[in-house]
Amino acid sequence: MGEDSRLAGIVALAQGMAAARSSRDVWRAAAGGACRALGGSFAALSMWERDLGRLRVLVNVGERAEGEQEFPDDETYPVHQFAEITEFLHERWAGGGEPNAWVETAEGPAAGRRPGYVHQRVAALRRRGRGCCVVAPVVQHGRAWGELYVARPVGAPVFDRGDADFATVLASVVSAGIAQSERLEEVRRLAFTDALTGLANRRAVDAHLDEAVERHRREGVVVSLVVCDLNGLKRVNDTRGHAVGDRLLERFGSVLSLCGAMLPGALAARLGGDEFCLLAVGSPADEVVKAAGELCRRSSELELGEGVACGVASTEDPIGPVHSARRLFRLADAAQYRAKAERATRPVVAGRAGPDDPVVRLADEPSSEQTPERRRFRGRP
Repeated sequence: MGEDSRLAGIVALAQGMAAARSSRDVWRAAAGGACRALGGSFAALSMWERDLGRLRVLVNVGERAEGEQEFPDDETYPVHQFAEITEFLHERWAGGGEPNAWVETAEGPAAGRRPGYVHQRVAALRRRGRGCCVVAPVVQHGRAWGELYVARPVGAPVFDRGDADFATVLASVVSAGIAQSERLEEVRRLAFTDALTGLANRRAVDAHLDEAVERHRREGVVVSLVVCDLNGLKRVNDTRGHAVGDRLLERFGSVLSLCGAMLPGALAARLGGDEFCLLAVGSPADEVVKAAGELCRRSSELELGEGVACGVASTEDPIGPVHSARRLFRLADAAQYRAKAERATRPVVAGRAGPDDPVVRLADEPSSEQTPERRRFRGRP
């Protein structure tokens, strides 16, 4: 392989990882790009779980053998089964060397190995019909993060020292791409997470609710929103201090998360101040109301605070057409406002009080500065 083609392979690998939008896309781009650059038929990217002493396979690409999944759930290997992990990543590296790639073949020990050296990786090559592989450590912050593995089938040219050196370079590109992806993931996490409670924030709710309502309009999927207002926070802040108030918010956030777990895939979020919500997609409305009732019950048992005012709006209930996220928000907010006004100990559900439901009527009234008995609803202009 010439220098120009290798340079093109490095550029293609870096570009593929940079274009990836999720962790899985990054892993696939890393393994796929390295596989193409090295002329392999199969590649895998694995992460070293140090606390468990195992290599966890993140992705398999190319010509997969029977039983190999693209994104395996539980394909892991004890590190002690791979003697070269110790030999290359500990002895040689600790001695001042570099974490260079190496070559294995299905015919037996690679060059320089002691006689009789046959371990799990060689056995795996034979079992899966592969003739050779090159393995390159992926290093993050001066420590082994995992490995890049590229294989060729039986009968194909065996990887040579030049291929191994090239694999070392590719692994460094993969390392840089993964580090960049992890930084971006952290930025995204912080942008969509409430710092105090660790729940999603209003920005995350807006994004997920827009997507959910679009799915409702396109596929008819049920979308439900629970909006709740934590009672007594101002009293706690005024009498016991904001540090105690923050503890109340954190505890309620834990209760909200616990009740949200009753609804598969539900998003638990803090909208700001003492206002929180649950967004459920696909769950029946009655299940959402049940989870909201449990939220009310558990909140009333918190040592601090005075329970919660909880409103529910679901596209499965008779609330009229929901063509926008804003309308569903207004309905849930109106139900929560009514629960607050009535000091209700159970959730108020929009659309369940008959054809002239006061919650639906309130939600559909135009917002007005001249209406003192109700607050302005949230929502983007």
